[in-house]
Amino acid sequence: MKFTLSWLKEHLDTTAGVDEIAETLTDLGLEVEEVVNPSEKLRGFTLGKVLKAEKHPDADRLRVCQVETDQGEKQIICGAPNAREGITVVIAHPGTYIPGIDTTIQVGKIRGVESHGMMCSEREMELSDEHDGIIELPSGAVGESFTDWLAANQPDKIDPVIEIAITPNRQDALGVEGIARDLAARGVGTKIEKPIAPVPGAFPSPINVTIDDDTLDGAPHFTGRLIRGVKNGPSPEWLQKRLKAIGLRPISALVDITNFFTYDRNRPLHVFDADKTHGDLRVHRAKGGEELLALDEKTYTFAPGMMIISGGRAPESIAGVMGGEDSGVTEDTVNVFLESAYWDPVTIARTARALKINSDAKYRFERGVDPEFTLPGLELATQMVLDLCGGEPGEVVSAGAATKTELSFRLDTDRCSSLVGMDIPAATQRETLERLGFTVDEAKTTEMGNQGAVHKWYRPPSWRPDILGEADLVEEVARIASLTNLEPKPMARAQVGVPRPILTTNQRREQAARRTAAALGYNECVTYSFIDQASAALFGGGTDATRVANPISSEMSHMRPALLPGLLQAAARNQARGFSDLALFEVGAAFHGGEPEEQYTLVTGLLIGRTALKDVHGAARDVTLYDAKADAEAVLAALGAPAKAQIFRDTAECWHPGRSGRVALGPKKTLAVFGEIHPKILKAMDVKGPAVGFTVWPAEIPEPRKAGASRGALDISDLQAVERDFAFVLDAGVEAVNVVNAAQGADKVLIEEVRVFDEFIGGALGDGKKSIAITVRIQPREKTLTDAEIDAVAQAVVAKVGKATGGVLRG
Repeated sequence: MKFTLSWLKEHLDTTAGVDEIAETLTDLGLEVEEVVNPSEKLRGFTLGKVLKAEKHPDADRLRVCQVETDQGEKQIICGAPNAREGITVVIAHPGTYIPGIDTTIQVGKIRGVESHGMMCSEREMELSDEHDGIIELPSGAVGESFTDWLAANQPDKIDPVIEIAITPNRQDALGVEGIARDLAARGVGTKIEKPIAPVPGAFPSPINVTIDDDTLDGAPHFTGRLIRGVKNGPSPEWLQKRLKAIGLRPISALVDITNFFTYDRNRPLHVFDADKTHGDLRVHRAKGGEELLALDEKTYTFAPGMMIISGGRAPESIAGVMGGEDSGVTEDTVNVFLESAYWDPVTIARTARALKINSDAKYRFERGVDPEFTLPGLELATQMVLDLCGGEPGEVVSAGAATKTELSFRLDTDRCSSLVGMDIPAATQRETLERLGFTVDEAKTTEMGNQGAVHKWYRPPSWRPDILGEADLVEEVARIASLTNLEPKPMARAQVGVPRPILTTNQRREQAARRTAAALGYNECVTYSFIDQASAALFGGGTDATRVANPISSEMSHMRPALLPGLLQAAARNQARGFSDLALFEVGAAFHGGEPEEQYTLVTGLLIGRTALKDVHGAARDVTLYDAKADAEAVLAALGAPAKAQIFRDTAECWHPGRSGRVALGPKKTLAVFGEIHPKILKAMDVKGPAVGFTVWPAEIPEPRKAGASRGALDISDLQAVERDFAFVLDAGVEAVNVVNAAQGADKVLIEEVRVFDEFIGGALGDGKKSIAITVRIQPREKTLTDAEIDAVAQAVVAKVGKATGGVLRG
């Protein structure tokens, strides 16, 4: 929304400058996007007087002028034909930037004669296209600022243009009057009230208007009047300048009048050539297939239900959007029908978007104009047509009726403090609303007062359909008072003392998982929760249960069943750019359905390539499943998982069989899974291996029995531990973890640790056999163990392992 300062001052009596107004508008919620102030580029120009003008000794068309300036008498060479003694001119001293020629003037020699400045024309100062001579001023003192002289004598030449952004709820600010109302409510001047006098009709209108019954919901009120004997031509200079300043092209007086009221009062109008409408006007819905050549010289075909205005033969206008070319006014127009109507915002928006039309009328009607200003707007426009184009007005014709708002809301003056945090006196709150056009609903106030209520009820003005409750009244009061006056205050504590922790167990676990993975050298990724169907299917998803109803692209059609697809896609993009060694992790949600209970949080890590960069020691190697296993165990430990868990071989199809494992507390309580990514997955997702990873389910980890933050007492025995080594011959298919678990269970009190330190396959053991060597650490608690007691533990280990695995001691 653009307007000029002088235009604003036609509705606002104020002495405020453009800077103060711009700052206030932004503070009121009408954000100023740009201020174009022509006077800023003319700051350095001053007035001077030509004392003497003589012919240049070496050029017939040049004059050597002696000019009195604020810096003393200066010699200036000028080629303008009107350069002569005694005239008052505009001076640019050396160092002044000339906007019209994009040059900074300097002292120079012209045909051997020095020139100390420049006398300017209007085009050189971008005031107009006039360049036949330099500026001659009828008045002004030597040294006076040229901008001050213009402000006093020709203010339209330096009239600032202000552009503000309009939010959808402030359609009233699409008119200069509405902007002035807000500024007056703030106290930046006084709003100028302009009474609207009805224009009496001199004859009955030969053109009548009807609205079909099925169209009244989209066109509640239509008014118009015939004006005959007008003379259409160029609009007056003041109107053309005003429209040009805001970027509109003057067309003719009649069209310019409608554009003026669109911006001045937020009242879009349309003017028909009455001799081309062929009879009465009918507002109705299209049946479908009708066509209209509009004012933008495009032909539009209407869909069923669109609102149009038809004359005696065919459609003449797209209701509330754009008029028709055939019934538009021209220089030869003599009789016009002036239309002022109120249209349903939703209907206008749907029609305009379907037809892909953007016009000033559509922009305002789809946001909602003042329904009660329909007839007053017609009267104002009629008077301006008579003033500028002459003619004789007919009687007003109308169809439908103006819609009136009957809503009213209670102003609880105490809520300003509780809702906004500002203490504003009750009288000030009421005065603010009344300045904005709110009126007291006396009937409701009296009714509620009889019931014991002490607050007044206010009815919003017809131009503010966005006011829908008590909170909106408080917002208006706070907005006018300025939210910059809001003082920050700390919130009161709900209870005395140190507040209790507010993070849930799962939130703390997510935080711990992120820190642990980052400490292990992983880089965190945040990938989309949506993936393509093919990738989702590789990880057990891609079904209709996780299909997105309105995907933004074909590559985001399903909710992800796991985090690995996103990490592998990120890895593929990095590998394509030359990064082959990667350590990525993500903490996020995965889905196996569309319901809240079908969402779960995962912690997933991915290792690809080598463990480190190449070095002279050859320490770098390819990542293995044991790297993933170690990292998964580290994350589990950080999340508080039990130290003793079982590892099962049954994993999902996306993991390499035999090179992956499932960490669980029993067959069904899975805590994590780790291992190599299946080669078919890497191929499908264009990832070059080796690639290993892990996934942790934080929610499956049991809650700690003790919720306290303190650790238990350190339990250290002062007795020396004893270690014994055992080597068992086993079938090749027996897992080492079974040997460890069996040995650990031989004596749960004395055996502190069991670890594997060697494995041997083949040789003298024969086919299908292997040897597993373990170290058992025995830690006495109450007394030093005797040899017999140690031997008893050793025998228990041998027996337990033999029973669990079928293994025998190696001889």
